Amino acid sequence: MAEQRSRSTKTFFAHLILCLFLVSQVSIASCSNTSVGVNWGTMASHQLPPENVVKMLKDNGFTKLKLFEADQNILNALTGSDIEVMIGIPNRLLKEVAQDPALAASWVEENVTAYSYNGGVNIKYIAVGNEPFLQTYNGTYVEFTLPALVNIQKALEEAGLKNVRVTVPFNADIYFSPESNPVPSAGDFRPELRDVTIEIINFLYTHDSPFTVNIYPFLSLYGNAYFPVDFAFFDGSNNSLRDGDLVYTNVFDANLDTLVCAMERYSFLGMKIIVGEVGWPTDGDKNANAKSAKRFNEGMVKHAMSGNGTPARKGVIMDVYLFSLVDEDAKSIAPGTFERHWGIFEFDGRPKYELDLSGKGDDKTLVPVQDVKYLPKTWCVLDTNAFNQDDLADNVDYACSLSDCTALGFGSSCNHLTNVGNASYAFNMYYQMHDQKTWDCDFLGLGLITDEDPSDDFCEFPVMIDTGNSPRSQPPSSRVLAMVLVILVLPLL
Repeated sequence: MAEQRSRSTKTFFAHLILCLFLVSQVSIASCSNTSVGVNWGTMASHQLPPENVVKMLKDNGFTKLKLFEADQNILNALTGSDIEVMIGIPNRLLKEVAQDPALAASWVEENVTAYSYNGGVNIKYIAVGNEPFLQTYNGTYVEFTLPALVNIQKALEEAGLKNVRVTVPFNADIYFSPESNPVPSAGDFRPELRDVTIEIINFLYTHDSPFTVNIYPFLSLYGNAYFPVDFAFFDGSNNSLRDGDLVYTNVFDANLDTLVCAMERYSFLGMKIIVGEVGWPTDGDKNANAKSAKRFNEGMVKHAMSGNGTPARKGVIMDVYLFSLVDEDAKSIAPGTFERHWGIFEFDGRPKYELDLSGKGDDKTLVPVQDVKYLPKTWCVLDTNAFNQDDLADNVDYACSLSDCTALGFGSSCNHLTNVGNASYAFNMYYQMHDQKTWDCDFLGLGLITDEDPSDDFCEFPVMIDTGNSPRSQPPSSRVLAMVLVILVLPLL
């Protein structure tokens, strides 16, 4: 994250631009017929049935979907849906795919060719890696990204999949504007990555494939206490940035045009740009809430669908994939506790706020995932009558380390709870994420199972999705059946 800028105007705008580049997802397409896509991440302890989610996507009018890896259950559920799909190859596979063309061909055969038939899955893009040049990876994937891209492209060609395009979703930290001239028109690629980035862009350009970038204005606000809040949204008017004759009223456009100018610097003119991830979290930080997420995503959709483009690319309809579809309680929180709360929908497929995906800005209610099965309505809370609470803190820490307590953080939805409430929330999250097993509400005698909902108006104590792993969902074992039979028969003897 860029350093906090000083109060001087020059430094203010330098960091204003630099902050834009830490995360991004936006797509720009030159066609007039487009719609907003969405990212479907699966790093959750309890997955929704893919068939139910696909139905929800269709019910809400989503026609484009981005997956971070090839999930066979999801691909099977997408069969016949006609939803346009981008499938990701995880970074962990880049080295093998780069070094073994046969493995690349096998991956394409299993995950693309197998679904590319009339009435199959409408696979449009293969995303090779995910932000592989991110600074925090310390160059781990840099040498493998282009060779992996080449091998996948070759495999697609050999399989006769001419309509499937390759791309690489990059984080916005691969480009920047210098502090001496912090405007989009001065955009360039990071010096240490410039050569390899240009090689990749040239490869994509040659094969008529798009450049994909992920943009997160929320992170500009999260990482800089002086960042002007209105500049992170699309309806603010208190701050602007002038670049020659061009005026920027939001950080998203300034970020995206910095990339455009960096590409044009090296003669990649008019290349299609997909913004692959862009969104706003609803919990885990003081600026992460449903109201702000609705404001941002509503503005993003309206801006993308308007056809106005950006100051440097006027009249271009943006091809945008919102991030993300549902909350993911198993994601790493290293970037921040908000990481598990990017979903437009709750973990169980309930919409968090109204959102008009047509771009008209109407208060349109989203359709939830239907027929979700839940575990019984029981919760695990702190037993306030427990005799010895000396080990309470250790038990709370244990519960949170193996569940999701991000809603308890500063500025989060459950931050107002008492110490008793904090302990109860931690115990319940552990109990729910471990499928309500009775022994998972023990905590050395401190836990108590109750059928009284401890939630309040601001903080929800969730009941988890039933995925069939709960002891109550399992069919009784033969041993249990035998015991029941003995109990029933003995009185008759």
